[in-house]
Amino acid sequence: MTVSVASVRCILTDIEGTTTPIAFVAGTLFPYARQNLRTFLERHMQDADIRTLLGEVSVLSGVSPTDLARLAAVLDQWMRDDLKAKPLKALQGMIWNEGYEMRKLRGVVFDDAAVALRAWHTQKIRLAVYSSGSVLAQKLLFKTAAQGDLTSLFVGFFDTNVGPKRETSSYTRIATELGLSTSDILFLSDAPEELDAAAGAGMQTVQVARAMDGTLPSGRHAYVTALTDIVLT
Repeated sequence: MTVSVASVRCILTDIEGTTTPIAFVAGTLFPYARQNLRTFLERHMQDADIRTLLGEVSVLSGVSPTDLARLAAVLDQWMRDDLKAKPLKALQGMIWNEGYEMRKLRGVVFDDAAVALRAWHTQKIRLAVYSSGSVLAQKLLFKTAAQGDLTSLFVGFFDTNVGPKRETSSYTRIATELGLSTSDILFLSDAPEELDAAAGAGMQTVQVARAMDGTLPSGRHAYVTALTDIVLT
């Protein structure tokens, strides 16, 4: 099944469940961050940026910024709950960065996503990412993909510093930062609530419903099972 989309100048894409298997994020990245969290904090707790992030965790949790054991426990629970807390996402990105540098991690991208992204780039369509993972984590994933470094295909990377993914204002802000009208942008995601917010801001939307991820079409948005099924007209 193909979906035709007209008048697109930019494609904004989610990562988990859209360009990348949910299993990679949930089964590889999250466990790696949890397993290495405590030792990472112990090695870097004197770094200014880490102290700043732990201070933010302290404010959100009420735990003393000097109580490393309890802070680590809070962060571990947040990861178990998949909380979208900004200091958590930043710390996860830093931990993953070390993992990628040591080649213990390698980004995973669906083959159809890599093919489609390269084709759209060739067609002069601007590409950007919007994910709850930090910008650092996004770039690391696409940089180390088996299909080659894909980061040069993108003109922008956005995380929840622009706002929550289920709020319309976040998509309006992204369009403004890209210098485009929201109607010029096509947003891709597996999550209907995110697509609802993007549509509310005036973006075009397509849901990515992949059987391997257990994603079902919502009925509220056009859907594809692979990014190569999207036809730009």
